[in-house]
Amino acid sequence: MTEALQKELLARFRDSIDNLDAALINIVAERFRITKQVGEFKAEHNLPPADPDREKQQVERLRKLAADANLDPDFAEKLLSFIIEEVIRHHEQARK
Repeated sequence: MTEALQKELLARFRDSIDNLDAALINIVAERFRITKQVGEFKAEHNLPPADPDREKQQVERLRKLAADANLDPDFAEKLLSFIIEEVIRHHEQARK
């Protein structure tokens, strides 16, 4: 493979990665818009900001989805835990 072809192929891979990164950011932003509504609802109805049972169900569901997608379930759990922590922080702020 020529150097020019290697550069072109690498550029295509990077373009795909950039597109996926943009989609990922937009999906996470949409998730946070929805969880913000949940936080406001919980604050209005004096519900706790965290729901350990729901979080446990989500972790189990995401671990299975990750395994089915050949993604490390531990990584998926860490990612979801990070997102959940941020959501709870937002919910706690909504209560104030």
